[in-house]
Amino acid sequence: MLDRLSPPKGAVKNKKRVGRGNSSGSGRCAGRGDKGQNSRSGGGVKPGFEGGQMPLQRRLPKRGFKNPFRTEYRVINLDGLSAKFAAGDTVDEAALVSGGLIRSAGGPVKVLGNGDISIALTVKANAFSKSATEKITEAGGIAEVC
Repeated sequence: MLDRLSPPKGAVKNKKRVGRGNSSGSGRCAGRGDKGQNSRSGGGVKPGFEGGQMPLQRRLPKRGFKNPFRTEYRVINLDGLSAKFAAGDTVDEAALVSGGLIRSAGGPVKVLGNGDISIALTVKANAFSKSATEKITEAGGIAEVC
């Protein structure tokens, strides 16, 4: 069955071979027109070029500052922790990934204090907000920076 599969009639077309003589239908100028910058080999303009007019990316105002050294954290809130883990569990990056709370790639992990936690957990992360640390320790858990 699978060895007899084929695409529908007319779905597969041969590649257009240009510059193979006048009898091919695409000889002489090979579909590039007669003369000009784009007809030449290596011709054409760079992306964004507008014929000498000031290009759009230079006409628009540039605003603000983007810090190239900024640390992008993968964040998790306390209400997510209390919903996924039982009392006494150790919560680290691997446990968060397997629980589906964060993605495996992305950067350091930061725990934020949104929501409440009532169970004692040992939470290991790269950073904690002040409120998250207070709520974890009040519940009898440990907030461990690793």
